[in-house]
Amino acid sequence: MKIYPHLWFASRAEEAMEFYTSVFKDSRILGRIDLPDPELSVVRFELGGLPIAALNAHSRVPYNEAFSFLVETGDQTETDYYWNALTSGGGKEQPCGWLTDKFGVYWQVTPTILLRMVADPDKEKAGRVLQAMYKMKKIVIADLEQAYRG
Repeated sequence: MKIYPHLWFASRAEEAMEFYTSVFKDSRILGRIDLPDPELSVVRFELGGLPIAALNAHSRVPYNEAFSFLVETGDQTETDYYWNALTSGGGKEQPCGWLTDKFGVYWQVTPTILLRMVADPDKEKAGRVLQAMYKMKKIVIADLEQAYRG
C-alpha cells in the first residue's frame, strides 16, 4: 500500500510538477499517464522523497489552508530561498509563514527553530515568539530570537 498527497488542477499539473521539482532538491519526476480523454492526465513526482500525484481534470475547486505542505527549514537562508521560490511568478504571501504559490497551493515555510521556541516549557518565552510570528508573513528568525530573549 502507498499513500500519496493528490493535487487536482484544472490544466496545469505538469507545469506544477516541473516547477516543484525545480525548487526542491532531491526531487524527481516519476512519470505521466495520459487518460483516454486528451484533456485528462495524471502526473507523479517526488519532492524530497515524498511521492505526489497530480491530476489535470478541469477542477474549479480552489485550494485552501485545510491542506498545505510544510517546508521545515534549517536557517534564514533556506527559509528565504523556499519563500522566494514558492511565491515567484504570482504566489501570494500569507500571515505566519504561509503562502500560496502561483497554482494556488498552500505552503508553510517554517524554520525548525520556530517550532522549538513555541514548544518551550517557558510559556512566557513561547508566547512572545507567537506574538512576533503573528506580525510576520515570511518568518524572520532574528526577530523570533529577539522576542524569545525578551
